[in-house]
Amino acid sequence: MRLLKKLLQARATAMLGDKLVKLTAGAILTIFVARMLGASELGVYSIIMAWSAFLVPLTSMGLNNLVVRQMTKLPTGQAAMTMLYTAVSIRLLLGLLGGGLMLGLFYLVNPELFSGHLSYAIPLLFVLQAFFGFLLFEFYLNYQGTFRTSAYVKSIISLASFGLKLLLLYRGFGIASLILVFALEFLLVGLAQYVIYRKKHRPFKEEQQRWPAYHPKHFRLEYAQQLLKRSAWLWLSGIVSVIYLKIDIVMLGSIAGTEQAGIYAAASRLSELWYVFPATLAVRYYPDMLKAYEKSWDGYLLKLRRFALMFFSAALAIAVMMSLSAEWIIMLLFGEAFSEAITVLRIHIWAGCFIFVRYLIGQHLVITEQEPLSLFSHGMGALLNVLLNLWWIPQYGIVGAAWATLISYAYASFFFLFFAKSTRSQLWQLLKAKKTATTHNGQSE
Repeated sequence: MRLLKKLLQARATAMLGDKLVKLTAGAILTIFVARMLGASELGVYSIIMAWSAFLVPLTSMGLNNLVVRQMTKLPTGQAAMTMLYTAVSIRLLLGLLGGGLMLGLFYLVNPELFSGHLSYAIPLLFVLQAFFGFLLFEFYLNYQGTFRTSAYVKSIISLASFGLKLLLLYRGFGIASLILVFALEFLLVGLAQYVIYRKKHRPFKEEQQRWPAYHPKHFRLEYAQQLLKRSAWLWLSGIVSVIYLKIDIVMLGSIAGTEQAGIYAAASRLSELWYVFPATLAVRYYPDMLKAYEKSWDGYLLKLRRFALMFFSAALAIAVMMSLSAEWIIMLLFGEAFSEAITVLRIHIWAGCFIFVRYLIGQHLVITEQEPLSLFSHGMGALLNVLLNLWWIPQYGIVGAAWATLISYAYASFFFLFFAKSTRSQLWQLLKAKKTATTHNGQSE
């Protein structure tokens, strides 16, 4: 009983629980949509949510970990607060502008989907997603050591949203109702993080006073320019990373039709469900990695190597397990109509071996200020995915899309490291790192 209580109170458990609830709910919802509405409607739903994912980099602007890192360099709490509030204003404004831009592009590519209730559900989804700008407050609380409250509140909202979606499906409502609930969830999660920040945040560094409430009046152009200059590589990288992660669904819908997109989405959802573990643990361990880097280079490399081995081992075990049980899982969850998804799952699941490690590599590139490499890797991954999909989808359908995904993920997540002199050198240092830690200037501690 004491062990269970300790696990429930652990920071990583709380954060993992939040992500796991969200992704598990998403996977179960995919199953219900497939069973109750069919593959074609699942394809429509997946295409809309893929476009929503394209908006994420525009609402985050690469500022999540970067803002906290820059705040720690400032001498006073007033300056740190001003930078944080400036970053929030940037994300809210560009989130709204990005939502309008994404809506226009979506209409140009998929005009047939703007009919009935979807004609207003889709715009609301894109606009309310801007409130994810408030998640910057959660990243600051994480830096201060507050993890559980934010994670538990997000889990509660996700569960309530999931229950409402299932109820709407049971009552005979269609895809538009699910999209509207998603839009409301974006709003509630963003506002909840701000409320938690107001109640939980502590004085910055050695100061005694807590910060006042967020207001756009705290915006400072000089901080905005500094942040946007530093984050430019990251948010551009985020845009192209979402392209290579989600473009397969969009291209399948355009080339092979919404039914094939729905079958592919069933398999890819089960594969991507496992990404919750590296995504959550990378966020949890980022402060530890940052502090280790500030203390010594070799100590940081040892910590990075330990995490990388742990992440890769977990991904390999999952890939083997899912490959062997793919037929049983697909038939049980989706039925005979989705039998084509079996092969897709057996291919797609191996991409996790690279994605798991990529979460740590992404943190490493931010910590060591190598953001341009993140853009380069994701850009090449996106280009590979688009070209391979254009080549293989007409010939091999959803199986071709699965192979295109695996190859592009592998390059963009890991193999790009061998093409840059700095990362090749760091890989070699990572392998040779010993327990005698040295400082950044090479002196022993």
